[in-house]
Amino acid sequence: MKNLFKTASVIVAFAAFSFTTIEKEIKEVKTEESKVVWKGYKVTGSHEGHIGIESGSLEFSEDKLVGGNFVIDMTSLVCTDLEGEYKGKLEGHLKSDDFFGVATHPTASLVFTDVKASGKNSYDVTGDLTIKGITNPVSFKISIYGSKATASLKIDRTKYDVRYGSTSFFDNLKDKAIYDEFDLVSDLVF
Repeated sequence: MKNLFKTASVIVAFAAFSFTTIEKEIKEVKTEESKVVWKGYKVTGSHEGHIGIESGSLEFSEDKLVGGNFVIDMTSLVCTDLEGEYKGKLEGHLKSDDFFGVATHPTASLVFTDVKASGKNSYDVTGDLTIKGITNPVSFKISIYGSKATASLKIDRTKYDVRYGSTSFFDNLKDKAIYDEFDLVSDLVF
């Protein structure tokens, strides 16, 4: 009977040790110190600017990235390579229904769905990106150094019903064509 009791005690202790949950730590992104730069391309050149992060966090377990989520303030979209009237016209057009429909869709979001370590400080991430209420999967790399992270995404705007100037939908655009993919480069501080 004593041996049965000892064996049961050892099994209970082992089970308690084995099933101890690992704490996850959520680190909020400092939105004022973080930056998201966009760059769009057309046949005759490109335009770039930045857009604000409304909220965001990265989730860690044992100092390893395991998740994240972000909300982007689409109303904060600005162009940095133009000035004056042309700057205002481009920003207004990008916020219009021709592009991101900011009046109806003031935010976009990204939720990490899978994170795999790919190096000492780098990860391959798959996530759900929602723009204009349409969600599609995206994959990208993120690197983390201390309390900073960098990530680059290439996004096909046509998957989010942003068709203006796209040769995928319109013929004979010639030098008015705008390429379907645009880039986002994020420098995050948390």
